Amino acid sequence: MQNRREFLRNTMLAGAGCLAAGALRADAARVAEGGAPMLGFACKPMETVRVGVVGVGSRGMGMINRVSKLPGVVVAAVCDIQDDKINKAKQSLARQKRPEPKVYKGPEAFRALCDSGDVDVIYNSTPWHLHVPVALAAMNGGKHVLTEVTSAFTVEECWQMVETAEKRKVHCMQLENCIYGEIEMLTFNLARLGMLGEIVHAEGAYNHDGRHMANDLFPAYQYWRYDWYREHAGNPYPTHGLVPLCLTMDVNRGDRMDYIVSIDSKNAAFADFMAHGLKKGNPRAGQKLKVGDMNTSLIRTVGGKTIMLQHTVSVPRPYSRLQRVQGTRGMIADYPYRIALEGDGKYYYGSGAHAWWDAKRAEEIRQKYKHPLWKTIGEIAKKSGGHGGMDYIQDARWSYCLRMGLPLDTSVYDLATTGCLCELTERSATNRSQAMDVPDFTRGAWKTAKKMDVVDIDLAHFKI
Repeated sequence: MQNRREFLRNTMLAGAGCLAAGALRADAARVAEGGAPMLGFACKPMETVRVGVVGVGSRGMGMINRVSKLPGVVVAAVCDIQDDKINKAKQSLARQKRPEPKVYKGPEAFRALCDSGDVDVIYNSTPWHLHVPVALAAMNGGKHVLTEVTSAFTVEECWQMVETAEKRKVHCMQLENCIYGEIEMLTFNLARLGMLGEIVHAEGAYNHDGRHMANDLFPAYQYWRYDWYREHAGNPYPTHGLVPLCLTMDVNRGDRMDYIVSIDSKNAAFADFMAHGLKKGNPRAGQKLKVGDMNTSLIRTVGGKTIMLQHTVSVPRPYSRLQRVQGTRGMIADYPYRIALEGDGKYYYGSGAHAWWDAKRAEEIRQKYKHPLWKTIGEIAKKSGGHGGMDYIQDARWSYCLRMGLPLDTSVYDLATTGCLCELTERSATNRSQAMDVPDFTRGAWKTAKKMDVVDIDLAHFKI
């Protein structure tokens, strides 16, 4: 039977014809069912979670400051290419009277860290192009890996992440903090309670004016995010708006993405900024970007649900992840938070929901049905910071699961299913919005996978 790599190699030989004919069957060589051994996977409970942080810039330092306050977690090692960042990490831990971490320094030093016996978990907060190399090195070194988004960018990289996690029997979780946003978790809770009815459609986005990055004159090795936009079309950052919706809509847990179509607008706002908004002497003057000012994608699941996904970093507009979920009994949205249930929440079946509920009633719903995690540690999270507290809840939750020997909230299959859209949206957007099939990284196991629970933390095991 032809294996996946042979299939991909043969497909590449006929690549142009494949795209011209229609959707790319990227999962055609993965038709066997009964896969996905990492669904529901849990490792033995860890009395102490020893973490090695690779990349101690902005995200890495934020993580160090947060997890140093968590019970049973030790930052045992730090790895970076710059002395000043390593020193800041050591100083932060010293101020908190935490043990001094072992230092790994250099472009390839992460490999030695991943092979060492110093840590159990690698926290990967490197630039985008290093996400996959660091994650693979960590798993091959027998370490669990938590990796920042976007965690992988191509279909092949996503398969590599899946296959390595399965082979090494280690966790590989993307650090999608927006799962733990208060309104995202409220939405999930309402859906689980059946208050929205059957979910039929959702909308998510990463709409964020990021033109300023073109004026950020860092050393060359820190150009990575801007450089991606210069070289690629499509949606390179799908997870913030998408992953919370996937959990609410049971993607990989009873349903899965079937296909996606994507379209890019022209690049006008970013082009205008590059022509008139750059500071004098900026070496990027005259450069052109492939990223469109707005990418819009439509996803259909096997179960018939639809998702509208957007991405923009180059137009003047307020930040939004949209987070709109439409069910047969009502709708909830964010930016700003709003809710409307059919028949004023009392009568269903055709009485309608023709206006958003007033602020008082919306707030009553927000408080009454707040997700248990936000009830339990929400106030602690807000004080600890990190995007309004959701970063802290994310770190508290994965560390708690590792200490208790519980499955993590998302798996390598969630990472792969959403990460591969970077390639698929670019393929679609640059080929007249042709439909692209989304690979089934679970190889059929989504049909019987357990839905995500409404999870919490037992404070008896979470002493601050």
